[in-house]
Amino acid sequence: MNFSIDFKGINELLSSAYDSGRNFLYEYEVYSLLKHSGAETPPRCTFIPRGDRPSDEVLNAIPGDKAVLKIVSPTIIHKTEVGGVKIVEKESNKIRSTVRRMLYEVPENYAAWIERSEKNRESSPPEYRDLTGEALIASISRDLKGVLQVQFMPPDSSAFGNELIVGVRRTREFGTILSAGLGGTDTELYAQRFRKGQAIIAGSTEMNDGHSFFQMFKKTISYLKLAGLSRGQRRIVTDEQLIECFDSFIALANYYSPTNPHAPFVLEELEINPFAFIDYLMVPLDGMCRFSLQSNKNNSRPIYKIDNLLHPESIGIIGVSSTRRNFGRIILDNILAEGFAPDKVIVVGSSELTFEANSEIGKVDSDKLVSETKIIHKIKSVPDIKSLTDKLDLFIVAVAAKQVPDIIDDIICQDAAQSVMLISGGMGETDDSKERARQVVEKIHLSHRIEQVVDSKHAANKRENSSGGPVFLGANCMGVISRPGGYDTWFIPEEKLPKERIPNLKDKTSYFHRAALISQSGAFMLHRTHQFPQLRPAYMISMGNQTDLTLGDMLHYFKNSKNVDVIAIYAEGFNDLDGLELCKAIHHAVLSGKEVIFYKAGRTPEGKAATSGHTASLAGDYMVCENCVRQAGAIVARNFTEFQELFSLAENLNKKIVKGNRLAAVSSAGFEAVGMADSIQSDDFTMELARFEDKTKIKIKEILDNKKLNAFVTIANPLDINPAADDEAHAQITVALTEDANVDAIVLSIAPLSPSIKTLDNRQFPIYDMNAEDSILHRVINLVAQTEKPIIAVVDGGVLYEPLRSSLMDNGVSVFTVCDRAIAAISLYIQGRLAADAIRGGHGI
Repeated sequence: MNFSIDFKGINELLSSAYDSGRNFLYEYEVYSLLKHSGAETPPRCTFIPRGDRPSDEVLNAIPGDKAVLKIVSPTIIHKTEVGGVKIVEKESNKIRSTVRRMLYEVPENYAAWIERSEKNRESSPPEYRDLTGEALIASISRDLKGVLQVQFMPPDSSAFGNELIVGVRRTREFGTILSAGLGGTDTELYAQRFRKGQAIIAGSTEMNDGHSFFQMFKKTISYLKLAGLSRGQRRIVTDEQLIECFDSFIALANYYSPTNPHAPFVLEELEINPFAFIDYLMVPLDGMCRFSLQSNKNNSRPIYKIDNLLHPESIGIIGVSSTRRNFGRIILDNILAEGFAPDKVIVVGSSELTFEANSEIGKVDSDKLVSETKIIHKIKSVPDIKSLTDKLDLFIVAVAAKQVPDIIDDIICQDAAQSVMLISGGMGETDDSKERARQVVEKIHLSHRIEQVVDSKHAANKRENSSGGPVFLGANCMGVISRPGGYDTWFIPEEKLPKERIPNLKDKTSYFHRAALISQSGAFMLHRTHQFPQLRPAYMISMGNQTDLTLGDMLHYFKNSKNVDVIAIYAEGFNDLDGLELCKAIHHAVLSGKEVIFYKAGRTPEGKAATSGHTASLAGDYMVCENCVRQAGAIVARNFTEFQELFSLAENLNKKIVKGNRLAAVSSAGFEAVGMADSIQSDDFTMELARFEDKTKIKIKEILDNKKLNAFVTIANPLDINPAADDEAHAQITVALTEDANVDAIVLSIAPLSPSIKTLDNRQFPIYDMNAEDSILHRVINLVAQTEKPIIAVVDGGVLYEPLRSSLMDNGVSVFTVCDRAIAAISLYIQGRLAADAIRGGHGI
């Protein structure tokens, strides 16, 4: 930075306002703040208090032939609409008469605006909403503090796009956010009407500097106008000025941040709208600032104990019925069915010392997983938590919600476990349960603040360390399936959800993907994996209400995990500042070479309302969330289907090499070739159709000649190879494309109804049998395994061809049923991969 910030001066400015009973600055004070920040010099101004009679000398002290007069009121934000801004000749009596007129007319105009519609009344300050007529006018008038006389500085151009808004805003989830874009009185309209990212961009101040934010800003219409890159425009500001402006705002935001305990205040909002441009000067024409006192909250958790949660050596469970198959009993059955050692499980609350539980242990048999036998296990039981003799790695609570607070007390007081899983609902999802949830959260946070005395022989072993109390997963969660940990706590009966049970850890490691699915909703995770069984993550974690452990905590745990290469996240809402922690962890994970897929529910007002009643989520501003998560390096899905498609692509393609966004598309159906060409661009991604090398064209021509197809096929991209192309032709052409240096990824569409290829799972018809060694099935599987380039397939056909799709997917080939979905998914995936590579290359955002 080529400027210095006078934080002492800003502290004095904010303290003066706070001491006078305000949590905001008036416009003239905002200009003083900007001077202290080292930004461009704001216009000269003079505050004329209500009832004051300034001298001619004072009124004429500001240079220029004209004067700008602005009403000063803590309640009027949009001054122009109510006559609160006037430009007059700089003559003393003219200024005085205009000031008097404004002090009377502005209250009348504002009152008329409020009473014009119910919508206006609802958006007005609370103290005005129940007032009408003269009472409303009088109340508005009492709040007027005076008039600000500002130096008139006409901008170089009044054309569209030549005003800039820059502001920082504190968000509950992501900390302080910087935004910039098209400024002026129509800023909100621009943001609504322009395509995403064109009018306004936003980013986390903690994860950006002026240069990185400027790179995002360069993609906006605002920059195109300011830099003179659109027709009829000329440059009116330098790139260096913009970067310095962004740097200044980021430095202010990060100092006066809720995450900086040393700052006396927190900037809630600081906005300049607009900056105008006068002879290569950035001139603020209006500004507002709100602030609050710093409140330091430290609810840190010993998140290293997540390792005990995911890889327990001992498990306890309370809530198991010995007479009926309740949730606790189903959970116990599933724990044992996954192969967890029965002698390492203990049931709490049974009146007997032993408990019998049935479990089915599966084994790998050829390509299928089958049930082998039923085993009767005897499980140790104790009457209550106080009777536990050994500290557990994991304690599962599956009881009615009203019992949970007392059980948590017992767990904490007895130091019974390193981690706790709260299956129980009724813990904050409804208004009636919020008080119970508050009690639970308070107990848990208190336990984290207590440093317990630890035996010296255990102090060096984190798995046995008692400091900070246990970590809690949930409440209202389905729990965890941890293949490396060898257990499953989902409360879905095996009859409803048959699972792939592999008792041998080595077999599990090879069968399941090196991936983690972290979902705030257990049902979302359940339905996605049931609908898409080829998603086989090693870990599936239901976060629930995030009473203690958060999405950010779980990402921080997995960011350095040696067991996963891919992390997929479904979020509905974030605890305070946990969105920021999530983004920091995503960024670290990406730098470590991992791929992160993200989906956020609750994008609309209706969606936010729905999520808040689901897992006690706190849904926030989706645009901010999307921008921050994407800038951190995650690939953001736009809907549920796309989430599971991107997750599957990441599981299958994370070891493939992506060098660029040049796509080759092959199909034997003409409509698909057109459809794929139409699908390579959207608001969220841009792909290019690769230009084939000459040697590739020669190879393809030779293949077509050998197959007698040359008369029917024009060599182009997308390549329509005709329904007469057989299995070998499909494979040979795809091989030729993998060898083309201009091709970065390939979409191969297999037309299953073509009479020329083997696509049926029916050995009675050998010419169509997909199980034949020379079938398209085996050719594609071998090709995908051997090449370093991403290849995905499309099989657009009905249920008759489901065996072909399933066999391809079971063998690591990503398959889509419709070509446009395939193009969208691979485009988003490749764009995300390239963005992650850019982050790794720059070693930061």
